[in-house]
Amino acid sequence: MTSRRSVSHRTAYSAGGVIYRIVAAQIEVALIATDRGERWGLPKGHVNRGETAEAAAVREVAEETGLEGVVERHLATIEYWFRSGTARVHKYVDLFLLRYQRGEVRPQAGEVDDARWFPLEEALRRVSFERERDVLLLAQQALQHAPDTSTSP
Repeated sequence: MTSRRSVSHRTAYSAGGVIYRIVAAQIEVALIATDRGERWGLPKGHVNRGETAEAAAVREVAEETGLEGVVERHLATIEYWFRSGTARVHKYVDLFLLRYQRGEVRPQAGEVDDARWFPLEEALRRVSFERERDVLLLAQQALQHAPDTSTSP
């Protein structure tokens, strides 16, 4: 008889974020597409040993989108479960607000199907996961209350 305890569990930790810019007084954010372009979400990935969550967020956003940014603030930590083979994985993701600095959108080959800038309102409709939509709403609130959100693309 197989026990439910025979299924292994592990914890994974990632970081990523909402990279934004202001163009013609409109907030734009970059999203990535995975699952053959069917699933849109925030760029994120594994935090390496000895790496801070902030550094991992900057690195992962740059790797997955081609865009470089600077962390302005922590937005949220989301968590969820998924299966990887026979293991159940409990994943934690620290998400940050990053102000765009430089770079051209370039999806990471082999990892990301597409990456694009979207007006924030469109990104809210397009993002595939509710938790990430909530993070975009937090970013929107933070940017609306910021004293100066002007950037140049």
